Amino acid sequence: MPKDHLYGILRELRINIPQIADLLKLDRREDIAAWTHIVDSKLITRLSSDFPIMATICGGGSSGKSTLFNSLLGNNFSPVGGSAGINRRVLVSANPKLVDQKDIVSALFEPFGCVPDLLRDQQDLTTPGCPLYIMSENTPESLLLMDTPDFDTGAKGTYINRDVAKQALESSDILIYVFTNSNYNNRENTDFISDMLTGIGMRQCFLVYRTYPSFEKAEVLNHAMTVAHNLYGHDADQYVLGIYRTDEDNAVAAGNQYMALRPVRDEDPSFMNALKTIDFRSLRIELLSSIIKDVLSKTEDFFEQGKTSRLELALYLDTLQTAQSLCVQEALQHFPIDVVVKRFTEIWMATDPSYVKAMRKTGDWIELPFRVIFNSAKKVRDKLSQTEHIDPPEAFVDKIEEDLVNSVNRMHAMAVNPDISVSSTIKDPIAQRMLDAVEMVRSEKDLHGAQPPRVESTDEMGTLTFFVAAHPVVFQEQEKLKDTNWKLVLQSILARKEVIVELSEEIDRELKSLAESFRSQMGVWTKIRQTFSAFLNVVPATVAVTYILSTGDPIGAAGIKVKLTGMFGLHDLYALVAIPATTGLKKADQKQLDELLGPIVKAWLTDKLKVVKALFEQEITGAIMRAANDAIEVSDDMLNQIELNIEACRKAMME
Repeated sequence: MPKDHLYGILRELRINIPQIADLLKLDRREDIAAWTHIVDSKLITRLSSDFPIMATICGGGSSGKSTLFNSLLGNNFSPVGGSAGINRRVLVSANPKLVDQKDIVSALFEPFGCVPDLLRDQQDLTTPGCPLYIMSENTPESLLLMDTPDFDTGAKGTYINRDVAKQALESSDILIYVFTNSNYNNRENTDFISDMLTGIGMRQCFLVYRTYPSFEKAEVLNHAMTVAHNLYGHDADQYVLGIYRTDEDNAVAAGNQYMALRPVRDEDPSFMNALKTIDFRSLRIELLSSIIKDVLSKTEDFFEQGKTSRLELALYLDTLQTAQSLCVQEALQHFPIDVVVKRFTEIWMATDPSYVKAMRKTGDWIELPFRVIFNSAKKVRDKLSQTEHIDPPEAFVDKIEEDLVNSVNRMHAMAVNPDISVSSTIKDPIAQRMLDAVEMVRSEKDLHGAQPPRVESTDEMGTLTFFVAAHPVVFQEQEKLKDTNWKLVLQSILARKEVIVELSEEIDRELKSLAESFRSQMGVWTKIRQTFSAFLNVVPATVAVTYILSTGDPIGAAGIKVKLTGMFGLHDLYALVAIPATTGLKKADQKQLDELLGPIVKAWLTDKLKVVKALFEQEITGAIMRAANDAIEVSDDMLNQIELNIEACRKAMME
């Protein structure tokens, strides 16, 4: 296993996993905290080949942990007595040669979050605090021996030393579990130790049974294997390094004599020899591989949840943008025909060929039947071409305000609600795109907790309504929007309604381009001839177009359906724009009007969609969309890097 390479990979995962969880608001804070602790304490600090094995003595109250610690080192370092819970700190024994390597010592105690101090007084161990250490030549150079407080002093789930003991046990490579006849089958104790041994990676242990001298070997072995199976299940033989007994002795209990350990199984060596002869390199590689396997499993879980959350966020943003696109169109259902067509007519006539301009100055070229038509067109043209500003009809301005109020109120409600809905017919590309996005989210196994998207059929015409929950990433911005004074916001939007009816420079450029496009497609024989074929033998086509544009009057309830390119990458969106009666002149053919007025309406809509969209985003949706967009952009890079690191880590483990 290439440790330097693996170290770099794990460091990146250690940084990216908590960041992606925070970025996408994954509700896994405790799980990720536990994961980062494992990575910090069990992996990153232990990839050095000379990092020592940490062996921890553990057990319940008054089991003889500190007595065993003192006995193995041949010195009374740790206080002993008949009362449970005397020691409140971790005491660590290291060989002096190991302590000289300050970088290793620092790494050793990193999981504890503090720098250890040298033990100067046994009484210091009886008060809570950071670990203390002693130096002993009797400690193997490649081993660190720890004495821990008991983990079961207390009652009803409240244990005064459990957090300290757990911190030490989670940092250990090998556990030395001391138990007695009174607690060997205590499932609460063995369940706790089992979780420490098998929770992340499979760690091995020594079993030390403090028992009565009268117990026969078979009985001691039977009790010990009960503990082993409670810890490891059917794999107990694979992970128990040795089973030892120590007989009850009053002199030992009083601290006047050291504990004597005897192997229970014939194949087990003496306890100190067993410690010294452990193949530390093989144990470390096996342990690290086991831990990495479990850590990667958790990492993949976080990664998959992050991907799902990112998909949910993208779906919410897409739904919000689609809803806004539709609301913006609803605000532009009416078209100021007088203003826009007047300007297009001016542009059209200004670009007439010279011979057409000359025709306007004489009627000699036009026979009497056509002169009446031309004169009618000229009157309308003169009316529409007057230089003074033509205000949109008052009814049109009122209708624009009504449409704007309705659409912004609807948009505001959707932006602050816990979910958002969009309806579309099944044949509409919007519906198909939404269905694809919903299916992509549903296909992920682990939703991060938000309400899964749902789709309902609302009528026999095939209309689908999509319901998508707001993502936690935008909750803060939603609350800010809720807290704003909506009446003031609405007044601010309505105060700028004039920008909807004004002709911008962009519309002017588009109308000029449209006029050029019309001319490039025209000849003496054009589509307009289909309606006015009798006249076009004499009247130039440009005059006929001007006439239709000037007199087209679709009457009150008529409208033009215009195909638009969506504002958010959507396609085939349609806007039905009502054109109110304004001139009172002769009604033109509806199809011809669609062909001629449709592009003009589209040019106006394209410009005004941008204007109203800007209003919506400035006052309603902008902050929400930015929060979602920023999270998506950053999470894409981060998720890609996490995926690469997971694959690299798996590859490194196989080498």
